[in-house]
Amino acid sequence: MGVIRRWCVTSGSWVFYESWVGMYTKNELMFPQYAVAHLSEARGEQWSALVRRVAALPETHEEVLAFMLMMIRLNGCLPCETDSYRAMRGCIMCSLQTLRRFKETDDELLATYQAALADTRAHLAGTRLPAARLAVPLSASLPAHLSDVMG
Repeated sequence: MGVIRRWCVTSGSWVFYESWVGMYTKNELMFPQYAVAHLSEARGEQWSALVRRVAALPETHEEVLAFMLMMIRLNGCLPCETDSYRAMRGCIMCSLQTLRRFKETDDELLATYQAALADTRAHLAGTRLPAARLAVPLSASLPAHLSDVMG
């Protein structure tokens, strides 16, 4: 954010304030890789181990891409608007809130990651995913026995 100087007619002096022009340019369109490491304490030990492993991998690794896809699905990044409260708080805060609100066990959360990993591997292998999977509804990334409950 830059500083803008404006003349205030009422006070007869220059007023300095921060410009909000750059605010939206720092918002991510979808869950970013740099946010992964910030999620390690959000759940239990299994989750923390996954986050630590994924955070240590290069950004283009299939496990990192799968983690990002899972978080995009869980957070609902596709319909997120840059001027929404959620977007203004940032991806890390949104993700932490999403993980706190995820009522299933860490095993179910890891199964969601495994589903995203399978989709990532299929995509990287050149397999076309069904349109329903591309729309990434939450229920599409969940194990079958949870889809009817949460989807």
